[in-house]
Amino acid sequence: MFTYDSYHMPLTLRDALEAVAKLPSGGRVIAGGTDIVPWAREGRAGDVHFPVLVDVSRVDEFQGYDLQGGRVRLNANVVYQDFLDDAVLRANLPCMPHCAIWFADDQIRQQATLAGNLVNASPAADGTPPMLTLNAEVELVRLDSGEIARRTVPLTDFVLGPGKTVLAEDELISAVICDALPGYGGSFQKVGQRRSLVISRVCAAALVKTSADGRVFEDVRLALGGVGPVPARLTDIEDMLRGQPVSAGLIAEASVKPAERVASRSRVEYRRHVVQGFVQAAIEDALAAAGAPRPGQKDREKAHA
Repeated sequence: MFTYDSYHMPLTLRDALEAVAKLPSGGRVIAGGTDIVPWAREGRAGDVHFPVLVDVSRVDEFQGYDLQGGRVRLNANVVYQDFLDDAVLRANLPCMPHCAIWFADDQIRQQATLAGNLVNASPAADGTPPMLTLNAEVELVRLDSGEIARRTVPLTDFVLGPGKTVLAEDELISAVICDALPGYGGSFQKVGQRRSLVISRVCAAALVKTSADGRVFEDVRLALGGVGPVPARLTDIEDMLRGQPVSAGLIAEASVKPAERVASRSRVEYRRHVVQGFVQAAIEDALAAAGAPRPGQKDREKAHA
């Protein structure tokens, strides 16, 4: 369990930033709070005491989202359940519903924020690979001489390593801004120790757009988590597929290469095997979600002969 001396719940961005600027050593910012409770549970961190907790879940500026100019601004308190319930988000972020349905359970999805998942910087965070495929940027805010200052950092530069980001002590994430991709097919693959409330060992996200007849890859976006210290975008594999005819042979060939990226210190061969299967499944599932025919079984058997 955890205890605290003082608990603050600011309602405006300025109030939140003022509270963060005064946060003492050992203080903590929370939003959904879905990671801090299990972390502080006996057997993980043990009993934990915080001098101050700042809960930003009620900050007005952090609520909701905005769709404009081919980009979606997901404010900091957008939760994973929103990617299942909101028709606009489902249509414009087609890999996120597949990610969200794998994320914990119904109750946790109602509380857990995408921003919080990204700032935790787990190598296998569910939200990071899909956001990488969506060319996400992270908007950070702080007080500078009494004025609210903002900066935007590409997600590829935001996460530095396990549990490490470029977020400064006096900053908050205010939004995650990403591409809107209606008409794409999306998918998300994940494996862990159990099906319910599963924590990723390896996860993969894919977005695919095909020609009108579904026979040519017009665009492909792929990313992996759990294979190294930070999740990674597979731009070379994307380039290999983009503009090429859809075939089981090409997909199988493309799926072998990402396994070489596995840099995890544990269960390397297992992860390599999983990665190959996940990349293939992610591409094929995204094709199906885009309305394209799956490569035929005979074609697949010939590719693996």
